[in-house]
Amino acid sequence: MNGAEIMKNAMDEFKDIQEYMTVAKEENASRTYAMLKKKYFYLKALLTSLGVNLTDIDEIKE
Repeated sequence: MNGAEIMKNAMDEFKDIQEYMTVAKEENASRTYAMLKKKYFYLKALLTSLGVNLTDIDEIKE
């Protein structure tokens, strides 16, 4: 897997995690939200290290 594929996969996962977090927050599923938040921070760190500007795609902003 090359760098572009890694970045695309991470961005796809980041988008999915944000959607799941939004639903978990709406449903007041705090334990689920906390678990998703860990993955969110991991993906955010990975994408930042790959040079992705998260300003426009980060909907959670935590």
